Amino acid sequence: MRTSLRLAAARIRSSGNLGWSLAALVIAALAAAPLIAVGLIGLRSSGDTWPHLLSTVLPSSALTTLELMLGVGVMTLVTGAGTAWLVTMFRFPGRALFEWALLVPLAMPTYIIAFSYLELFDYSGTVQSALRAAFGWQSAADYWFPDIRTTGGGIVVMSFVLYPYVYLTARASFLQQSVCALEVSRTLGRTAWGSFWSVALPLARPALAAGVTLALMETLNDIGAVEFLGIQTLTVSIYTTWLERSSLPGAAQVSSIMLMIVFLLIYVERAARRRQRFHHTTGKYTALVEQKLSPAAGILAMIACALPILIGFVLPVSVLFDSAISNLAEGLRAEFWRAAGHSLMLALAAASLAVTAGIVLAYACRASRSKLVHGAAAMASIGYAVPGTVLAIGVLIPLAGFDNALDAMMRSTFGVSTGLLLSGSAAGLVIAYTVRFLAISYGTIDAGFKKTSANMDGAARTMGATVTQTLVRVHLPILTPVLGAAGLLVFVDSMKELPATLLLRPFNFDTLATHVYTLASLDLFEEGAMAALAIVAIGLAPVILMHRAIAGGRPGAASGRR
Repeated sequence: MRTSLRLAAARIRSSGNLGWSLAALVIAALAAAPLIAVGLIGLRSSGDTWPHLLSTVLPSSALTTLELMLGVGVMTLVTGAGTAWLVTMFRFPGRALFEWALLVPLAMPTYIIAFSYLELFDYSGTVQSALRAAFGWQSAADYWFPDIRTTGGGIVVMSFVLYPYVYLTARASFLQQSVCALEVSRTLGRTAWGSFWSVALPLARPALAAGVTLALMETLNDIGAVEFLGIQTLTVSIYTTWLERSSLPGAAQVSSIMLMIVFLLIYVERAARRRQRFHHTTGKYTALVEQKLSPAAGILAMIACALPILIGFVLPVSVLFDSAISNLAEGLRAEFWRAAGHSLMLALAAASLAVTAGIVLAYACRASRSKLVHGAAAMASIGYAVPGTVLAIGVLIPLAGFDNALDAMMRSTFGVSTGLLLSGSAAGLVIAYTVRFLAISYGTIDAGFKKTSANMDGAARTMGATVTQTLVRVHLPILTPVLGAAGLLVFVDSMKELPATLLLRPFNFDTLATHVYTLASLDLFEEGAMAALAIVAIGLAPVILMHRAIAGGRPGAASGRR
């Protein structure tokens, strides 16, 4: 072990990029600290809390969590892959609109769509109230109506805002596939759907696994939707154990179980990619030939593509819009503007930190061939897979330890108490957001670096530029659009983040997400509709970016469609 570390250190020194490599290692250590903290706090005794959780809470919440994930995984796979194949391979009315519109549910956070559908389909909601008025029913005993406050209701609601993760990866994979493989399949007598099952789907299997994994991680992270729909998941168990039972070790122990599930998901996804390797044997990337559907089939394709958009975006937005207009004065009170200011401040700070850290990680990997540095960058990206409730516990412990140590030192040295500088302030939220969304920033910036020829670095160095000067004078001007895109993605995700914000926010400190959550908890969702609409509107920006990246990212796209 020591020999391996010495060799890694020698490679870092020999590359002449010691400063960048050390900075990358420090960032990786800081990003990994919350996970280490969760493990350490979970080893502490929680008294009788853990036996109680193990015998009464965990079996049911773990089973419910797995049931929810299984349902969401199947629905997102079918919806995302099916719609991606339709808009990629067939011509039918509205296809150009559906290509990008199928992405818009991604702008709708799961907790907002859950609140919207409760307003629409709950017993006191619009639909059931209208049915009782129309048919003279007096109570729920007089008629049957599907209960949205069930695991099945949660699967449907969450699937129609999470399927775009699968749609994104599946459509990108279908567009990247060589037309030759599909043409050979068609000449051998396969229909379009036969080619889908026997050729396109196996080729897209690694991409589908990645998309479903992302959807499942978002399902595991959710707290607002499952709590309001009455679904007792592991995330809710962590929240109640920490806040209602006042047992941080117990919450950390439940968090450790969630981390095991997360790591299992990551392992399964990567194993699926390792075992399914498909290679194109041709460089022919002409535009895919789209098959024109018959009128009847075209109508069915339109319905199949329109339903996810209707359920995942149009209906909830219409509910929000109607509530916002009806309660405009209440929705625009001082609390809304204060929460909006807090959200903007936190999101801007997190985006700035995440982009800065992403630049350091990506450039250190480019400048160094050290496996240690590359492994550290991969470790720093793990935060996105960690549920917000787990991350909140992991962030709180190191920050509280730092605050207490600093306070003790200041008391003994100067007789002054510093209080809780980080764990009791918005700084804790910024750190949590940065750790959670660093993977987005790093991945986007690293992809930008990989599109830049390594010859540019060599040319700059031969002209006397240092490693840092090469970054500042050569790469950053070229990467300005990429850095803007990375910052925007982190900004939007920070604006929507709810679980970590609920657990780490200072007293009497609301963001737009917690403002909506609090009002919905008090059955005042109408007053929070304006804040929910603001979150959704902001979330549309990265959707447009993603569509443009996918639509123009296929080799041979310049040749146009046939």
